[in-house]
Amino acid sequence: MSASNVRAIAYYLPQFHPIPENDAWWGKGFTEWTNVAKALPLFRGHEQPKLPSDLGFYDLRVPEVREQQAELARQYGVEGFCYWHYWFNGKRLLNRPIDEIRATGRPDFPFCVGWANESWTRRWTGEEKEVLLEQRYSVEDDLAHARWLAELFADPRYIRVDGRPLFILYRPPSLPEPKRTTDTIRDQCVRLGLPEPFIIGRDTHSPFSDMRPYGCDITEHAAPALGVLPRAFEPTTYRDLARNLRLGVADPSLKVFDYEESCRLMEAKRPRHPHIRCFFTGWDNTPRRGRKAIILKNATPEAFGRRLRVVLDSLRDEPHNRRILFVNAWNEWAEGMVLEPSQQYGHGFLEALRLELSRPIASPLVG
Repeated sequence: MSASNVRAIAYYLPQFHPIPENDAWWGKGFTEWTNVAKALPLFRGHEQPKLPSDLGFYDLRVPEVREQQAELARQYGVEGFCYWHYWFNGKRLLNRPIDEIRATGRPDFPFCVGWANESWTRRWTGEEKEVLLEQRYSVEDDLAHARWLAELFADPRYIRVDGRPLFILYRPPSLPEPKRTTDTIRDQCVRLGLPEPFIIGRDTHSPFSDMRPYGCDITEHAAPALGVLPRAFEPTTYRDLARNLRLGVADPSLKVFDYEESCRLMEAKRPRHPHIRCFFTGWDNTPRRGRKAIILKNATPEAFGRRLRVVLDSLRDEPHNRRILFVNAWNEWAEGMVLEPSQQYGHGFLEALRLELSRPIASPLVG
């Protein structure tokens, strides 16, 4: 654990290897790098494309890449990775990395999973209505999924909270009977002799909602909470020009915000109910959305470190078993959320993370 007693867990996107489904939907050989490499700057000083340095355009089918990532993360204070897990009525996608990690025992690095329980659409390109693979739910599927998860939770590397396997639900309100699903997962763990999992529900698509009524132990207040930004999801007009001009962008059609100012707005509107913190290195989804992107400008390692300190300080009154920080993200290159070394900043974000985690935070007041 870090000097601050905060457990930093980084979200990890496994979409850096080709799969038949993506070949069919997006073109032969598609991976996340396809979008990343073709991104173009939209204004003077726009940092696109964002490109990797030390690890290059890696392929997650290569075990040495996974070892290098784990070693980097460990070196800079990341406790483990939370791999996004894609389960569609028994069908799993982008599963090769986690399957090989389980089978080989390498890397010997802590991990957990988050179930991204939503349908796959062409949302990246703005075509939300075209469904590529639909998320369907049933009692039978809950049971099959719970059994698979329980076997995964038994891995000695699996991250735990108070001895309980940590499991993330991306969209609890999307489940038709969320308590049935969470109870099934808990029951199957107990049947296999495991403790009940510690289930964290993200509020990504239900901002500021408490996930406990959906069968979760606690909420993760997801970041970035882009909905708090003024007019972030409304059509751009000349009313947006003044904001853009302040940031040196003379184009009213773009949605550009300052990173630190955005962080302050998000911090001011945190929910009041108990929640786990999440923080993010930046946001710029130009590789996926082009001119329809939301861009947070000035997201430098220094700015990340300053705002991270505020988040870490907010944990001072939390009990030690709740001093968890999810970091968005290890490798969301197409969304501009990256801890991995880049050509623009080298190890800057990793160094900022390690520095802030190394600073102790105060213990809770007693009495």
